[in-house]
Amino acid sequence: MEHILVPVDFSKPSENALRVAAKLAKKNNAKIHTLHVVELAESLFGSGQFNVDNEEIIFFMELAKRKFKEFLDKDFLEDIQTDDIVEVGSTTFAIEEVVKRNDVDLIVMGSNGVSGIEEVMIGSNTEKVVRNSEIPVLVIKQDIEKIDFKKVLFATNFELENVTAYNKAKSFADSFNAQLKMVYINMPGNQFYSTSEIRDHMRKFLNKVEVPLNHENVKIYNDYSIQEGVLNASRDDKFDLIAMPTHGRKGLSHFFNGSIGEDVVNRSNLPVITFKI
Repeated sequence: MEHILVPVDFSKPSENALRVAAKLAKKNNAKIHTLHVVELAESLFGSGQFNVDNEEIIFFMELAKRKFKEFLDKDFLEDIQTDDIVEVGSTTFAIEEVVKRNDVDLIVMGSNGVSGIEEVMIGSNTEKVVRNSEIPVLVIKQDIEKIDFKKVLFATNFELENVTAYNKAKSFADSFNAQLKMVYINMPGNQFYSTSEIRDHMRKFLNKVEVPLNHENVKIYNDYSIQEGVLNASRDDKFDLIAMPTHGRKGLSHFFNGSIGEDVVNRSNLPVITFKI
Protein backbone atom coordinates (compact mmCIF):
# COMPACT_ATOMS: atom_id res chain seq x y z
CA MET A 1 0.00 0.00 0.00
CA GLU A 2 1.85 3.07 -1.27
CA HIS A 3 -0.87 5.61 -2.11
CA ILE A 4 -4.01 6.35 -0.06
CA LEU A 5 -6.73 8.76 -1.20
CA VAL A 6 -8.93 10.61 1.30
CA PRO A 7 -11.81 12.70 -0.13
CA VAL A 8 -12.45 15.62 2.25
CA ASP A 9 -15.57 17.76 2.66
CA PHE A 10 -14.49 19.41 5.97
CA SER A 11 -17.00 17.31 7.94
CA LYS A 12 -16.27 15.31 11.09
CA PRO A 13 -16.57 11.97 9.23
CA SER A 14 -13.97 13.08 6.67
CA GLU A 15 -11.66 14.16 9.51
CA ASN A 16 -12.10 10.72 11.07
CA ALA A 17 -11.25 9.16 7.71
CA LEU A 18 -8.13 11.31 7.49
CA ARG A 19 -7.04 10.21 10.98
CA VAL A 20 -7.45 6.55 10.04
CA ALA A 21 -5.62 7.10 6.73
CA ALA A 22 -2.75 8.73 8.62
CA LYS A 23 -2.40 5.66 10.84
CA LEU A 24 -2.46 3.38 7.79
CA ALA A 25 0.09 5.59 6.03
CA LYS A 26 2.48 5.42 8.98
CA LYS A 27 2.07 1.66 9.18
CA ASN A 28 2.78 1.22 5.45
CA ASN A 29 5.07 4.21 4.82
CA ALA A 30 2.48 5.40 2.30
CA LYS A 31 1.64 8.78 0.79
CA ILE A 32 -1.76 10.39 1.42
CA HIS A 33 -3.57 12.22 -1.36
CA THR A 34 -6.27 14.47 0.08
CA LEU A 35 -8.97 15.67 -2.31
CA HIS A 36 -11.60 18.36 -1.93
CA VAL A 37 -14.09 18.92 -4.74
CA VAL A 38 -16.05 22.13 -5.28
CA GLU A 39 -19.17 20.45 -6.62
CA LEU A 40 -21.25 21.92 -9.45
CA ALA A 41 -24.46 20.70 -11.02
CA GLU A 42 -23.70 18.11 -13.69
CA SER A 43 -25.88 20.07 -16.14
CA LEU A 44 -23.10 22.68 -16.16
CA PHE A 45 -20.19 20.42 -16.99
CA GLY A 46 -21.59 17.15 -18.38
CA SER A 47 -19.98 13.82 -17.53
CA GLY A 48 -16.43 15.19 -17.31
CA GLN A 49 -14.80 17.82 -15.12
CA PHE A 50 -15.64 21.49 -15.50
CA ASN A 51 -13.26 23.64 -17.53
CA VAL A 52 -12.18 26.20 -14.94
CA ASP A 53 -12.07 29.49 -16.84
CA ASN A 54 -14.74 31.44 -14.95
CA GLU A 55 -13.69 34.15 -12.46
CA GLU A 56 -16.41 33.20 -9.99
CA ILE A 57 -15.36 29.54 -10.09
CA ILE A 58 -11.72 30.55 -9.57
CA PHE A 59 -12.77 32.70 -6.58
CA PHE A 60 -14.63 29.80 -4.94
CA MET A 61 -11.71 27.47 -5.60
CA GLU A 62 -9.32 29.87 -3.86
CA LEU A 63 -11.68 30.04 -0.88
CA ALA A 64 -11.81 26.24 -0.81
CA LYS A 65 -8.01 26.01 -0.95
CA ARG A 66 -7.65 28.30 2.08
CA LYS A 67 -10.23 26.30 4.03
CA PHE A 68 -8.55 23.09 2.89
CA LYS A 69 -5.17 24.31 4.16
CA GLU A 70 -6.67 25.09 7.58
CA PHE A 71 -8.45 21.73 7.71
CA LEU A 72 -5.23 19.85 6.94
CA ASP A 73 -3.24 21.59 9.69
CA LYS A 74 -3.30 18.48 11.89
CA ASP A 75 -0.65 17.14 14.25
CA PHE A 76 -1.40 13.58 13.17
CA LEU A 77 -0.27 14.38 9.60
CA GLU A 78 3.26 15.28 10.70
CA ASP A 79 6.00 13.19 9.08
CA ILE A 80 3.54 11.89 6.46
CA GLN A 81 4.00 12.75 2.79
CA THR A 82 0.83 14.41 1.52
CA ASP A 83 -0.50 15.71 -1.76
CA ASP A 84 -3.38 18.19 -1.42
CA ILE A 85 -5.73 18.51 -4.39
CA VAL A 86 -8.68 20.83 -5.03
CA GLU A 87 -10.89 20.11 -8.03
CA VAL A 88 -14.16 21.50 -9.34
CA GLY A 89 -17.03 19.44 -10.73
CA SER A 90 -18.20 15.94 -9.87
CA THR A 91 -16.78 14.29 -6.75
CA THR A 92 -17.00 10.77 -8.12
CA PHE A 93 -15.37 11.78 -11.42
CA ALA A 94 -12.59 13.66 -9.59
CA ILE A 95 -11.91 10.63 -7.40
CA GLU A 96 -11.64 8.37 -10.45
CA GLU A 97 -9.15 10.75 -12.08
CA VAL A 98 -6.99 11.10 -8.96
CA VAL A 99 -6.95 7.32 -8.52
CA LYS A 100 -5.72 6.86 -12.11
CA ARG A 101 -3.11 9.64 -12.01
CA ASN A 102 -1.55 8.51 -8.75
CA ASP A 103 -1.94 4.71 -8.84
CA VAL A 104 -3.96 4.89 -5.63
CA ASP A 105 -4.19 1.57 -3.75
CA LEU A 106 -6.94 2.42 -1.25
CA ILE A 107 -9.65 5.04 -0.78
CA VAL A 108 -10.55 5.92 2.81
CA MET A 109 -13.88 7.72 3.25
CA GLY A 110 -15.94 8.90 6.19
CA SER A 111 -19.69 8.49 6.23
CA ASN A 112 -22.73 9.30 8.32
CA GLY A 113 -24.77 6.79 6.31
CA VAL A 114 -28.06 7.50 4.58
CA SER A 115 -31.35 5.66 4.62
CA GLY A 116 -34.95 5.75 3.49
CA ILE A 117 -36.05 8.15 0.76
CA GLU A 118 -32.71 10.02 0.83
CA GLU A 119 -30.89 6.80 -0.06
CA VAL A 120 -33.33 5.99 -2.88
CA MET A 121 -33.34 9.46 -4.43
CA ILE A 122 -29.79 10.77 -4.08
CA GLY A 123 -27.62 8.38 -2.13
CA SER A 124 -24.30 9.83 -0.94
CA ASN A 125 -20.86 10.41 -2.40
CA THR A 126 -19.51 7.58 -0.26
CA GLU A 127 -22.17 5.23 -1.57
CA LYS A 128 -21.44 6.24 -5.18
CA VAL A 129 -17.72 5.68 -4.72
CA VAL A 130 -18.32 2.25 -3.16
CA ARG A 131 -20.51 1.39 -6.15
CA ASN A 132 -18.08 2.55 -8.84
CA SER A 133 -14.56 2.23 -7.48
CA GLU A 134 -12.24 -0.30 -9.09
CA ILE A 135 -9.97 -0.26 -6.03
CA PRO A 136 -10.76 -1.10 -2.39
CA VAL A 137 -12.75 1.49 -0.41
CA LEU A 138 -12.51 1.62 3.38
CA VAL A 139 -15.51 3.40 4.92
CA ILE A 140 -15.55 4.46 8.54
CA LYS A 141 -18.12 6.18 10.74
CA GLN A 142 -15.77 7.23 13.54
CA ASP A 143 -12.10 7.45 14.38
CA ILE A 144 -10.37 4.16 15.12
CA GLU A 145 -8.06 4.77 18.06
CA LYS A 146 -5.71 1.96 17.15
CA ILE A 147 -5.54 0.37 13.71
CA ASP A 148 -5.18 -3.19 14.86
CA PHE A 149 -7.78 -5.36 13.16
CA LYS A 150 -7.81 -8.84 14.69
CA LYS A 151 -11.02 -10.33 13.27
CA VAL A 152 -12.29 -9.61 9.75
CA LEU A 153 -15.64 -10.87 8.48
CA PHE A 154 -15.86 -11.52 4.73
CA ALA A 155 -19.48 -11.75 3.53
CA THR A 156 -19.92 -13.93 0.47
CA ASN A 157 -22.39 -16.11 -1.40
CA PHE A 158 -19.49 -18.45 -2.31
CA GLU A 159 -19.92 -17.87 -6.04
CA LEU A 160 -16.62 -18.18 -7.93
CA GLU A 161 -16.89 -14.55 -9.11
CA ASN A 162 -16.00 -13.57 -5.52
CA VAL A 163 -12.61 -15.33 -5.51
CA THR A 164 -10.64 -12.23 -6.53
CA ALA A 165 -12.40 -10.09 -3.92
CA TYR A 166 -11.69 -12.75 -1.27
CA ASN A 167 -7.99 -12.88 -2.18
CA LYS A 168 -7.74 -9.08 -1.85
CA ALA A 169 -9.55 -9.17 1.48
CA LYS A 170 -7.24 -11.96 2.66
CA SER A 171 -4.18 -9.94 1.67
CA PHE A 172 -5.54 -6.92 3.60
CA ALA A 173 -6.30 -9.06 6.67
CA ASP A 174 -2.87 -10.69 6.50
CA SER A 175 -1.21 -7.26 6.62
CA PHE A 176 -2.67 -6.97 10.14
CA ASN A 177 -2.11 -10.63 11.04
CA ALA A 178 -5.89 -10.76 11.40
CA GLN A 179 -8.20 -13.77 11.24
CA LEU A 180 -10.40 -13.68 8.12
CA LYS A 181 -13.67 -15.58 8.49
CA MET A 182 -16.26 -16.05 5.74
CA VAL A 183 -19.97 -15.77 6.43
CA TYR A 184 -22.88 -17.06 4.38
CA ILE A 185 -26.33 -15.65 5.17
CA ASN A 186 -29.07 -18.28 4.92
CA MET A 187 -32.54 -16.80 4.47
CA PRO A 188 -36.12 -18.18 4.60
CA GLY A 189 -38.20 -18.89 1.52
CA ASN A 190 -36.81 -19.76 -1.89
CA GLN A 191 -33.33 -18.66 -0.84
CA PHE A 192 -33.06 -21.19 1.99
CA TYR A 193 -30.54 -24.03 1.70
CA SER A 194 -30.10 -27.04 3.93
CA THR A 195 -26.77 -27.54 5.69
CA SER A 196 -25.67 -30.22 3.23
CA GLU A 197 -26.74 -28.13 0.21
CA ILE A 198 -24.83 -25.03 1.27
CA ARG A 199 -21.74 -27.06 2.19
CA ASP A 200 -21.75 -28.63 -1.27
CA HIS A 201 -22.05 -25.14 -2.76
CA MET A 202 -19.16 -23.83 -0.65
CA ARG A 203 -16.69 -26.55 -1.54
CA LYS A 204 -15.86 -25.32 -5.08
CA PHE A 205 -15.12 -21.86 -3.78
CA LEU A 206 -13.11 -23.08 -0.79
CA ASN A 207 -11.08 -25.44 -2.97
CA LYS A 208 -10.30 -22.51 -5.27
CA VAL A 209 -8.99 -20.34 -2.42
CA GLU A 210 -7.42 -23.34 -0.65
CA VAL A 211 -9.28 -22.91 2.62
CA PRO A 212 -10.64 -25.92 4.57
CA LEU A 213 -14.34 -26.04 5.45
CA ASN A 214 -14.51 -25.72 9.23
CA HIS A 215 -15.92 -23.45 11.93
CA GLU A 216 -12.70 -21.45 12.13
CA ASN A 217 -12.98 -20.31 8.51
CA VAL A 218 -16.71 -20.35 7.69
CA LYS A 219 -19.85 -19.25 9.49
CA ILE A 220 -23.42 -19.95 8.32
CA TYR A 221 -25.79 -17.36 9.77
CA ASN A 222 -29.59 -17.41 9.52
CA ASP A 223 -31.43 -14.13 9.09
CA TYR A 224 -34.23 -12.41 7.15
CA SER A 225 -31.95 -10.46 4.77
CA ILE A 226 -28.30 -10.51 3.76
CA GLN A 227 -27.75 -7.01 5.11
CA GLU A 228 -29.23 -7.82 8.53
CA GLY A 229 -27.38 -11.13 8.64
CA VAL A 230 -23.99 -9.56 7.93
CA LEU A 231 -24.50 -6.86 10.55
CA ASN A 232 -25.82 -9.28 13.18
CA ALA A 233 -23.08 -11.82 12.51
CA SER A 234 -20.42 -9.10 12.87
CA ARG A 235 -21.89 -8.03 16.22
CA ASP A 236 -22.42 -11.53 17.61
CA ASP A 237 -18.81 -12.58 17.09
CA LYS A 238 -17.34 -9.12 17.81
CA PHE A 239 -15.55 -8.56 14.53
CA ASP A 240 -13.38 -5.47 13.99
CA LEU A 241 -13.96 -5.04 10.25
CA ILE A 242 -16.46 -6.14 7.60
CA ALA A 243 -15.18 -6.95 4.10
CA MET A 244 -17.64 -7.04 1.20
CA PRO A 245 -17.50 -7.73 -2.53
CA THR A 246 -19.52 -5.27 -4.61
CA HIS A 247 -20.88 -5.55 -8.15
CA GLY A 248 -21.01 -1.84 -8.89
CA ARG A 249 -24.52 -1.93 -10.32
CA LYS A 250 -25.69 1.23 -12.08
CA GLY A 251 -28.87 2.76 -13.41
CA LEU A 252 -32.13 0.81 -13.26
CA SER A 253 -30.29 -2.35 -12.23
CA HIS A 254 -29.08 -0.60 -9.10
CA PHE A 255 -32.46 1.03 -8.43
CA PHE A 256 -34.37 -2.26 -8.52
CA ASN A 257 -31.73 -4.59 -7.08
CA GLY A 258 -29.84 -2.24 -4.81
CA SER A 259 -26.37 -3.08 -3.60
CA ILE A 260 -25.80 -5.16 -0.50
CA GLY A 261 -22.34 -3.67 -0.07
CA GLU A 262 -23.70 -0.13 -0.09
CA ASP A 263 -26.49 -1.03 2.33
CA VAL A 264 -24.03 -2.57 4.79
CA VAL A 265 -21.76 0.48 4.46
CA ASN A 266 -24.69 2.77 5.27
CA ARG A 267 -25.88 0.83 8.30
CA SER A 268 -22.72 -0.56 9.88
CA ASN A 269 -21.04 1.12 12.82
CA LEU A 270 -17.97 -1.00 12.14
CA PRO A 271 -15.52 0.01 9.41
CA VAL A 272 -16.36 -1.65 6.09
CA ILE A 273 -13.96 -2.34 3.22
CA THR A 274 -15.35 -3.15 -0.22
CA PHE A 275 -13.72 -4.89 -3.18
CA LYS A 276 -15.06 -4.61 -6.74
CA ILE A 277 -15.92 -7.91 -8.43
